[in-house]
Amino acid sequence: MPDFATLDPVPLAIAALLLVVLVAGGWVAAAAARRARAAEDAALDQAEILERLAGDLARAQAQQAGRMEQVVAALAAQQAQVDARLQTQERMIAETVDARLTTLSARLEHRFDLEGTRAAQATADLRARLAVIDQAQRNIADLGQKVVGLQDILANKQARGAFGEVQLADLVGQMLPPGAYAMQATLSNGRRADCLIHLPHPPGPIVVDAKFPLESFHLLRQADSDARRTEAARAFRTAVMAHVKAISDRYLIPGETADGAVMFLPSEAVYAELHGNFQDVVEKAFRARVWIVSPTTLMATLTTIRAVLKDVRVREQAAEIRAQVTALLDDLARLDDRAAKLVRHFEQAAEDLRGVRLSADRAARRAERIDALQLGDRGTEDEAG
Repeated sequence: MPDFATLDPVPLAIAALLLVVLVAGGWVAAAAARRARAAEDAALDQAEILERLAGDLARAQAQQAGRMEQVVAALAAQQAQVDARLQTQERMIAETVDARLTTLSARLEHRFDLEGTRAAQATADLRARLAVIDQAQRNIADLGQKVVGLQDILANKQARGAFGEVQLADLVGQMLPPGAYAMQATLSNGRRADCLIHLPHPPGPIVVDAKFPLESFHLLRQADSDARRTEAARAFRTAVMAHVKAISDRYLIPGETADGAVMFLPSEAVYAELHGNFQDVVEKAFRARVWIVSPTTLMATLTTIRAVLKDVRVREQAAEIRAQVTALLDDLARLDDRAAKLVRHFEQAAEDLRGVRLSADRAARRAERIDALQLGDRGTEDEAG
């Protein structure tokens, strides 16, 4: 390798200058080539430029078409997703609507069934009530006929008397035993009483006679003026007092019947009118020893008479009751004696059982001792062997 320190500096400077010139020449040549190429480019034919532009435009259109196809494909995919979502939502909505319609239909059917059942029940109840109403109408019609018949009966004095006697017999038969009374009983004076209640002396048998002053009562109720009312009241008072006098004269026989009799009015209305507005008639009847009763007060009277008859029967059977009570006391005494003996036997048996138990315990203890002694002897023999 040459030593640069020993070389001449002038040739070196010339060489460096030549090197710089060469580099500068290269740069100039390159610039000239570029200018020539630019001139060539400027000299190109207009058709080639148009062809290039057309190619660029075609490529741009192709790229735009590709992009459009991508956009259309993306939009189609989005539309398909939207359609799928819409179909899913429509299906869900349809299922929800169907479920709600099914539930609503079930509720409506249940409600219709309930309403049908209620309507059927209401129809059945209505028919039952109509049947009851029809039966009530028939009963009312029958009652009307019976009322007409009752009016026909009460219009006749003999039939009216028979009506009072039948009602009297019914009440007495309900309240008293058969042997305590007699219907249509004939007295010693030849008079026949509607009912004779057998009571002991005193007071003796009591006569109950049925009376029904209906005509005068109707006149009193139908009076539309003071004059007619006064006349009807006079007729009603006269009719009642006539019945009271007839009972007092016919059915009060000293030594045979009680010193009083009972007049039975088979109408609560007549009885209320009499005790409400004709107190003087009631007092006169009481002084004549005739007691006026209605169906209600007669039942109370018969209840009292029944208690009296029961007391009389108890007094009549007092001796027999006393004998039976004495016999019962004797039986109770014998029963007590036998029970005491049985208790003593039980006590003796219990004492014997206790003795047996003690003896058994002693025998058991002795057996245990004997067993213990035997075991002791065996142990001694074993030790000796």
